[in-house]
Amino acid sequence: MVGNLWDVVVVGAGPCGASAARVAAEAGCRVLLLERAEIPRYKTCGGGLIGCSQRFLPANLKVTVHDEIEAVTFGLRGRWERTMSSTGAARCRMVFRDELDAALTTAAAEAGATVRDRTPVLAVEDEDGAVAVRTGDGVLRTRVLVGADGSASRVGRHLGVRCEQVDLALEVEVPVDRWTASRWRGRMLLEWGPLPGSFGWVFPKGDICTAGVVAARGRGEATKSYLREFLARHRLDHVTPVHDTGHLTRCRAVDSPLARHRVLVAGDAAGLCDPWSREGISFALRSGVRSGEAAVRVARAETDADLAEARDGYGAAIHRTLGAEMRASRQVMDIFTRHPGFLHTALTAVPPVWRGVDAYLTGTTSIPELLGTRTARAALTAVRAIP
Repeated sequence: MVGNLWDVVVVGAGPCGASAARVAAEAGCRVLLLERAEIPRYKTCGGGLIGCSQRFLPANLKVTVHDEIEAVTFGLRGRWERTMSSTGAARCRMVFRDELDAALTTAAAEAGATVRDRTPVLAVEDEDGAVAVRTGDGVLRTRVLVGADGSASRVGRHLGVRCEQVDLALEVEVPVDRWTASRWRGRMLLEWGPLPGSFGWVFPKGDICTAGVVAARGRGEATKSYLREFLARHRLDHVTPVHDTGHLTRCRAVDSPLARHRVLVAGDAAGLCDPWSREGISFALRSGVRSGEAAVRVARAETDADLAEARDGYGAAIHRTLGAEMRASRQVMDIFTRHPGFLHTALTAVPPVWRGVDAYLTGTTSIPELLGTRTARAALTAVRAIP
């Protein structure tokens, strides 16, 4: 560090921020990773690592996998359950977020990043050739700032990030007995719920089951009622949860900024999240790696043209990849919101549909690729015509 000037400061030590800090440190940058909470810290999250998430984890990451998914049970409002077997080579893996985040932060530190937890960011200010970051311990300056500080991001507000879809997720982590653990082992549940665009889930993690529901923000009491009914129906309501929390998931507006001056945003701070499944870990890991790579280029930019190329290149890459996935998923979300029964029937009674979803879960295809086939395009057109 030269004086009080860092090459890269990353705010937020979740999967996105820890990945960005690791990548920048591996490239030889002087990196500071800030986290407002004490590490490890609990984070409301299902904790499922789908195939594409696993590809963006550092090699030999020391995190415990508590289960691997061999089958998915789909249900519609508590009825018509059907279990589909996964045939993919890379099974969806179940982890606890505090353990995953701590392992990723350790990997960033081992790569050379300095980690400071219990350090909330209070303000951000653009300066000539730098960014000033005010914390409770004083003001830091950096050549580039990466905001990875979650869906309520202070850095995102500074940049002007806007979101067009906001949902409320409620979740519990419930201790389970040996019989219940055996019943769920290797199998997760996705159940389409009674509220428009809502669903519930059960994810197995050994002697803990993570269960929750998600629905559009603004129907808090109805969402709470759905959670109570969901837990009772699956016999997960009789034990005091280890954790009982909620959070908002946010999906960005298409034209919302990803970078300005020497500031980048990624992960939840950028509103990068799957509009249908509300899956965010893969978006966090992928955008974290990309923002770390872009931060290196911004930090080393020698001219304004170099700076603009690095900054704009990051935004273009996100729009081309994760943005395309979000646009495709919004098409699925539109159908799901209006016709959940159609989607349930397709998943459970039309084998090619399940095989496509299984391929997505195991990381061998993407939603744009699934929806890009002639059959999928024809099906989407037909369903949109249904009143």
